[in-house]
This record gives sequence, structure tokens and C-alpha cells, in this order.
Amino acid sequence: MGVIRLRALALHGVQTSAGAGPNRMIAAMAAAITPPGAATIVANTPYDIAAFLRPRPAAGLPGIGPAAARALDRLGIRSVGDIADTPLATLQRILGTAAGRQAHDRALGIDDRPIVPAAAPKSLSHTHRFDCDELDPEQHHRAVLGLIEQLGAQLRHDQSIATALTLNVTYADRTTTSRTRTLAEATAYTPALASTGRELLASLGLQRARVRALSVRAERLQPAETASHQLTLDTRDDKARDLETALDRARTRFGPSAAGAAAAYRRVSGVKPSSPPARSKSA
Repeated sequence: MGVIRLRALALHGVQTSAGAGPNRMIAAMAAAITPPGAATIVANTPYDIAAFLRPRPAAGLPGIGPAAARALDRLGIRSVGDIADTPLATLQRILGTAAGRQAHDRALGIDDRPIVPAAAPKSLSHTHRFDCDELDPEQHHRAVLGLIEQLGAQLRHDQSIATALTLNVTYADRTTTSRTRTLAEATAYTPALASTGRELLASLGLQRARVRALSVRAERLQPAETASHQLTLDTRDDKARDLETALDRARTRFGPSAAGAAAAYRRVSGVKPSSPPARSKSA
């Protein structure tokens, strides 16, 4: 728990609070009363559970809303300890059969709800905003490739694969156009994503458009372990995937701009690449 808080502080500059306990309810309550930069841990013993829960206000017990708290308060039931000491039949007359049973169990520290990991996001997107409205199709192309590189690296880091790709264009007058294409196979492989991205860009015909922003979104994400890949006898594909793995390691060690496709980088006098275009991520 301490390592997680330190990483959040180091990576994002954010002080976090944390709570831990023998079940989901107690851990959530512990986190709710903990100030930023600290942690509250409730041991899995009857004494520690009671010492933590009983002093809490009745309204602090999950499932006790404002109306229920007022109904309990009128009868002098103002703390979680008071709820625990109230006969179940009395609580059920005040709150109802199901709500009374739930309040009684939770006041005693009983919570049988399973802990389910958060579901994977259904989409992931990255956005590039130009410093000024951009007319140059080459800059559009570079921006899209840069966004797809970011997207592919993030997908592989998250161990996810995309089923479809969407390109969204915001013009100078703030109107937008969007195109979506289903991938031949769900993937996080950057060259495959880039191929579809180029097709989407070409389909929009932006040769004379004044573009303010471009966004690329990976759609209908799936866990990476569900991926399937059509094998070929062409060794170039295997080499390209090995190269991508090496590039991911380089980015992890030296930063996201350490390596990537040359076409995604601006060029000075057509010779040397400079820093890649600024990119921003949107959820």
C-alpha cells in the first residue's frame, strides 16, 4: 500500500489516501476517513473491527442515506455502535426488512460482497491539438502516426487489444468529422493500427481543410490474452514485432519520445528529426 502511494506521488505529484480491512465495506470506510498522504488499516479481529466501526456516525455506514439517518436519529440511534446494539426487528420496522437486515449486518462488520477488479475500459484515445489551424496534409499525417504510436504503446502496456479504430477531426470552425473502421484482427500492433489510421485519414480528404485537432481512439478493447494472429511464412513480420518489443523497452527506460517511426517526427530542412509534436491524452 505504501509503495502504491509513493508511486502515485512520484509519477503524478498527487498525495493519496488508502484504507485496508477484512472486507470491501471496512476498507472503503477506512479510506474515506483517511487524510491525503496517510493510510488506515483495520485488522481482521472482532476487537479491531468493533473499535473502528462503533464510533462512526450512523450516516457513515454504507447503505444509510440521509432519510434513513434522520429516521434513526429521531429514535436516538446516532452511531454505528447504536445500530449494532439495536434489535434486528426494530431496525426492520424503521428501515424496512431488507434495509434493516443490511444495516444490522454492516454495523457488525459483515459484508459478503466480492471484490471485483475494475473492468477494462471500452476505449482509449489520444488527442493532438495544433498550435494553429493546420492546412498541411503532411503535418496531419505525422500527427496521426504519432498518436497511433502512443495508442499502441498504451494498449500493450495495459495488455489490451483494439477491435476498431476511430479518427476524429476538429476543424477551425469547431465542427467535427469522425470515421471508424473495424480492424482485420484485434491488435495492439502499431504497424497494423497505423495502416488503418492512414486509410481513415485518406478517406476524410483533408487536403484543403484547416484542422485544429486530431484524435485517434481504439474501440471495443479486449484483454490481450484473447488476441489471435494470422501466422505467415514472411519473417519480416516476426522481425517487425521483435523490433516493436525493443522499442517499447526503450520508451519505458528513456521516455515515450525516445524512439518511434521517423514519419511521426518533424524534420528540420528535411534532414534531422526534432521533438515529436506535443500530444495530449483524453480518456
